[in-house]
Amino acid sequence: MSPVPELDEDDLDAIAPPHLVFHVEQALLGALLLDPHRLGDVTGIAAASFSTAAHAALYTAISTLPPPDPAEHAKNTKWLDHVLTAARKQTRGLTASYLHTLVQVCPWAHHAPAYARMIEAEHARRRLHSAAERLIQATHDASLPHPIQTVLAEADALAAVVDDIASRFPPRAGVLPRTPAPPAAIAPDHTEAVEEEQLLLATATAHPADIDSVRWLLPDDLTLPLHAGLWQCLTTLARRGEPVDPVTVLWEAQQRGLLNDGSEPREVIRLLAEPAGSLDYWGERTLQRSLLATADQAGHHIEAYAGDPANTPFQLVVGARRSLADIAAIRTRWQHATGPMPTRRPRPPPPTRAGPPTTTTAAVAHTARAARATR
Repeated sequence: MSPVPELDEDDLDAIAPPHLVFHVEQALLGALLLDPHRLGDVTGIAAASFSTAAHAALYTAISTLPPPDPAEHAKNTKWLDHVLTAARKQTRGLTASYLHTLVQVCPWAHHAPAYARMIEAEHARRRLHSAAERLIQATHDASLPHPIQTVLAEADALAAVVDDIASRFPPRAGVLPRTPAPPAAIAPDHTEAVEEEQLLLATATAHPADIDSVRWLLPDDLTLPLHAGLWQCLTTLARRGEPVDPVTVLWEAQQRGLLNDGSEPREVIRLLAEPAGSLDYWGERTLQRSLLATADQAGHHIEAYAGDPANTPFQLVVGARRSLADIAAIRTRWQHATGPMPTRRPRPPPPTRAGPPTTTTAAVAHTARAARATR
């Protein structure tokens, strides 16, 4: 469960947030103050569901104090005084006049379940936004000793939030999010990535027999279009069983139009002629970088969906699951790349074919027949 918002004594009506849910919260709290017995009709929310500390404190007080006798409550404000005293233990800035304001702004007390549903939906949006932010932060945290494990754990936590929202809100028609994809962030410095991808391509060119061991690496995992195209050339030549060297790869690249961007053939040959290290190592490095980039992009997409109040909770679920599917796909390839190698069963020896007779009698008969044939 999300933590209760931080307390702020000035967190009241005078500085109301611009979000519509603030007014919905006021309507619900007013309904419960006016008719405390309607608390039994309110489900799906808790103190942490409210957007301000003052509202969270009031809801906690209302939901924990015994409800008053309806007849007595209609005659005096004794129960309201108890609510105010209990809520002030968490938020000192609350006043009796604010409680009266809440009662006055509530349109209809019997609409309390609808108000609660709106608050639950907005809380779901905030939870999803926060989980997406944590995923994005993890992808950029250079201090993590095991970045992939941390990022995947955050992705799992985000998926759990999505599943919880899906269980609370049934599907409806028109589920696709209307929010456009966010613009690309400032391009990071890919200097290290470019250098490692060049070593990957050169090592694969020098050792084409090893390409089959990194089948989990796809062209889209490489950062530069030229590098992605060259990797596709290498895998294609290796799959066909054709000769692989810098010249044959360059020719394949020309056939695919990869040199139309102005790449110099001499530079491409030089790039492919300087191998170093292990192909598996450079492949894992490239895949790790691609996984982090995929998680970062998915996080930004989900963050944009959650930041758009026009999206319903189920639209958020659909959009988030689509983005999380991209992480799941590359996660599977990462597990294939880094998991234990499967134990290969020894192949059974080929069946023995029937050969010519080897007994002495058969050999003598064969010699006799050969002698007769020469007569």
